[in-house]
Formats: sequence, C-alpha cells, structure tokens
Amino acid sequence: MDEVLKIINDIKAGIIKPIYFLMGDEPYYIDKLTEYIENNILLEEEKGFNQMVMYGRDTTIEEVVGAAKRFPMMAERQVVIVKEAQELSRTIDKLELYAESPQPTTVLVFAYKYKTLDKRKKITKVLEKNGVVFESKKMYENQVGTWLQRVLQGKGYTIEPKAIAMFVEFLGNDLTRISKEIEKLQIILPKGSTITPKDIEVNIGFSKDYNNFELRKAIGERNVARAYKIAMHFAQNPKDNPLVVTTATLYSFFSQLLQFHGLKDKSSANVAKVLKINPYFVKEYELAVKNYPMKKVSQIIASLRQLDVKSKGVGANNLSQADLLKELLAQIFN
Repeated sequence: MDEVLKIINDIKAGIIKPIYFLMGDEPYYIDKLTEYIENNILLEEEKGFNQMVMYGRDTTIEEVVGAAKRFPMMAERQVVIVKEAQELSRTIDKLELYAESPQPTTVLVFAYKYKTLDKRKKITKVLEKNGVVFESKKMYENQVGTWLQRVLQGKGYTIEPKAIAMFVEFLGNDLTRISKEIEKLQIILPKGSTITPKDIEVNIGFSKDYNNFELRKAIGERNVARAYKIAMHFAQNPKDNPLVVTTATLYSFFSQLLQFHGLKDKSSANVAKVLKINPYFVKEYELAVKNYPMKKVSQIIASLRQLDVKSKGVGANNLSQADLLKELLAQIFN
C-alpha cells in the first residue's frame, strides 16, 4: 500500500514516468493505479485525442509500441493503457527495445494481472531503469484486517473487530470484493460511523450469528448447544457455508491453540503478535486454551484432517454435511 501511495504522490508532484508496468497476483492495486493514471494524467479535454485504451487479447506488442511512439496532439503528453496485458506474456520481451528508449511524451501503462516478469531478464531490468515496475502481491488473510482498517480510516470510518472478522471470513483476501462492499456501506452509512456486525448483516447479507467465526467462538467456549445450532444452520444452507471453508477455519484455529500452548511468554501482547490476531480476540483464545489441553488440541487437529478427507468423499459412505459436522463436534466435545 505504501508503494502504491508513493506512485500516486509522485504523479501528483509531476514526477511522471514514461512506462508503468503493473503486475502481480493481486488485481486490486493494479486496477486502482491504472484507474488513477487514466483519470488524472490528462485534462478531460485532452483525452479525446491523447488517451488510448488497448486490450492484450486484441493487440500485439508491435501495435502497442506503434501507438506509444506517436506524438500527443495539443497536449504535453499522451497516455496509452494496455489492459489485460498478461495476454501478451509470450511476446512481452519484444517490448525491450522500446523500453530502452521510451517516448518521453508518452505514458505507457501495462496492467499485467496474475503474472509477473522474470526479474532476472533484461526486459525487467530495462523497465525498472526507465520506468516503474510495480508488483501487486496477494495479501495474506491475517493482513486483511489491518488493511481494511486503514482503508476505512482514510474514508472517515471505523470498524468493530467482529465486523472485520466477518469480512475476512466471507471474502478472505479478495480486496476487490471487499472494496465493493465498502462502497455499498459508504452509500448507506454517514461518514464518522463505526461499522458493526449488524451493519454488515443488514446491508451486505453476511449473518452475524451463523458463520464460521461464531462457530469457532462457540467451540472455544465449549458452548455445545450453540455450536450444534450453528452447525445445523450450515447443513441447511450448504451453498452459503461450504464444509471445506469450515474445516479450514477450525484447522487454523486449533493450530493457533497448539502454538499458544507452546508459548513461554503468554502475555496478551505476545499472543496477539505470535498468533497474528487482533488483540481484541486474545481473551477468546485464552479461554479456548483452558478448555482444550495440548493433547486434546492435537487430537482435534487429527480429526479435522480426517474430516477434510471424508468431505472429499474418501471413506465417508456418502455422509451428509450435517452428519460430518455432528461427528466432528462429537469428537471435539468428548
């Protein structure tokens, strides 16, 4: 995010490079930077003659270079944007000659999603020397909460920890989808609002009471009735609550508990740091550790591995999701 802000601030300051090669597994920042350049390099009246958008599947490197070599009309610069540029990956090395001496009055942008250039190749080194090469890396799920808070803070909002957990559970590290849901909330909630789990349930559609976060909490508290109630809701709504996601969530939780048991320093600050969790949830983990000794945690992790195999149809005798969840909860609570 800091690198993205630097690129944007440089452009605002008039430090504009002739080539921006935006690549990587996370399309969100590639789209944001492309959109910023598309909207802010040229004045609105200059765009008609001096801004061109091309698509990788419909063009060639030779055609892109040809467009980039043109001179702007009645403007200081022209902008050439190549979207879905990863479609040109087989011939991208042909850009090398142009990149060695790019047209100074052209801003050439490549939105090269889901792929990266080989950093050892000459083409990458030339692009880095004469332009900007930005790699948009996929964010780990344990980083999404901090990112979400920063984004919302920048928009004038705050968010409750449980609401963050709901976003991460339902959308994972898909920043584009999270961003779209934030935009929905912005329309509904006034600036200065604190986003709550209720806001998310009402306006986005994620249940604040029946989700993997609540199942994990109920299990950690050894709230048997609550855990079975959530599990039955999952079984009745399997499309919205796939078993594979539940298994992964609980596996991660009990793996963290195993790690917690092994800590010498069990202070709240150290637990939050080592387990990479929001400090708000440390008490929940402390209670779960008391309820599940290390030996029991190891047994549960083994049960979760078996559940994962059975959920894929191996040795399950066509058991339903409800039966598999009941079996798992029985092994956890016994």
